[in-house]
Amino acid sequence: MKRYSALAILVIVAACNGSDKEEVVDKTLIPVPTPAINYTIVSQYTHDTSAYTQGLEFYKGKLYEGTGDFKNSSLRITDYKTGIVEKKHIMGTDSIFGEGITIFKNKIYQLTWKNNIVYVYDINNIDKPEKTLKWPYQGWGLTNNGKDLIISDGSANLYFVNPDDFKVKSTISVRENSGNAVNYLNELEYIDGFVYANVYESDFIVRIDPESGHVTGKMDLTGTIQKFAPNYTPEPGDEVLNGIAYDSASKKMFITGKRWPKMFEVRLN
Repeated sequence: MKRYSALAILVIVAACNGSDKEEVVDKTLIPVPTPAINYTIVSQYTHDTSAYTQGLEFYKGKLYEGTGDFKNSSLRITDYKTGIVEKKHIMGTDSIFGEGITIFKNKIYQLTWKNNIVYVYDINNIDKPEKTLKWPYQGWGLTNNGKDLIISDGSANLYFVNPDDFKVKSTISVRENSGNAVNYLNELEYIDGFVYANVYESDFIVRIDPESGHVTGKMDLTGTIQKFAPNYTPEPGDEVLNGIAYDSASKKMFITGKRWPKMFEVRLN
């Protein structure tokens, strides 16, 4: 429900009574636009166009990527500079659809879309998951804050989850200054105390305060892939921005999209 100040109510009453007094506008009722996050693309790298990117993670100089698409879902390790896939585990059935990944305490966690299964791998062996866990909702994006795993399910919710048993510890609803919910939160990355999230089927990444759920900034990447790969002619749905990774040591941020031929190194300004 919208809340109105006493001043605003007086203005409305005066207007209704035909008062000749000068109208006073309560500026606190006007939503403040979400601040833009300025950035610079500093490098571009080759990205495997067979990768229907669902999760992206940078760890000890290597790029880890979880991909979706029935039959072709995978977990892979890539040399980010060349785009060469060095190791790939095919999850491999027509009923499993891989989603977001995160690395936490030498374990790789990988969500599935509608299967309610989480695969857990040892960081040194992605050939086979060492165990599975249950997740009651759809799996979309996944990251961690060093203590909890943070999960999106395609709604405006972010779930803070115990890594050991996947029980939900707390939930926040993500909203902009207008009060509107930000739905379709997808791939996630935790960077310097904030959660960055792709908004599915858009060219925007939002920065979220994990305490309040408030969106504190927005990256607009409209036209990025078209600018740097003008000959790229994707199938419908394959051009979607989806993939955020961060190297905390070098402060490098990486972004890509589903079956994009490019991955970009980004510097936040």
